[in-house]
Amino acid sequence: MLKVNKLNVKYGVISAVRDISLEVKKGDIVTLIGANGAGKTSTLNAIVNVVKKSGYVEFDGVDISKKATHEIIQKGLSLVPEGRKIFINLTVDENLKMGAFNNIENFEKLRTHVYDKFPRLKQKINQMGGTLSGGEQQMLAIGRALMGNPKMLMLDEPSLGLAPKIIGEVFEIITELKKDMPILLIEQNAFAALKISDYGYVLENGSITLEDKAQNLLGNDEVRAKYLGG
Repeated sequence: MLKVNKLNVKYGVISAVRDISLEVKKGDIVTLIGANGAGKTSTLNAIVNVVKKSGYVEFDGVDISKKATHEIIQKGLSLVPEGRKIFINLTVDENLKMGAFNNIENFEKLRTHVYDKFPRLKQKINQMGGTLSGGEQQMLAIGRALMGNPKMLMLDEPSLGLAPKIIGEVFEIITELKKDMPILLIEQNAFAALKISDYGYVLENGSITLEDKAQNLLGNDEVRAKYLGG
């Protein structure tokens, strides 16, 4: 579904991403793990051309390397950004409508689908986004991405700042979403991410230093020592 080859991102003279190559297959959750500053967010932003990059990106059989961000979204690749970035002064329903800008004619059908997945949001349909809890804001951010009717979802730190109980709920949602679309996941909670993933990549200083099936990475001594708390 997604193929990335020799992706590079520079900020001035600083190389944030160096020759990254990765794949996401249909039906899979793939996770990128690494320390803060390893280049994980830059990788996702480069894939959807939010930042300048070099390299090749193919999505669903189409070269999207040089396409504008809105064109990439129209083709079915959606990114839920770090920090959620919902519209705090709009209601839950208005936030969802903003996510449907490419599919406004299917708004009612898509909205029903999102509220079926997130019944807690349906209960707060007219509540301002900024008054929701952190977990509810994350659900809204994912729901807003789903309003674009994506073929694939990229999630950047979905558990950031959430209570442990809510983190469990969010990961249950991600696992459920796998039934509908492949997912590329960046997550600070490496153990939880690898546990629900099919494949994983380890990023260090902008480069991929290790890749394997997620279960194998969970049992890797080096990965356990660096990212899984021993």
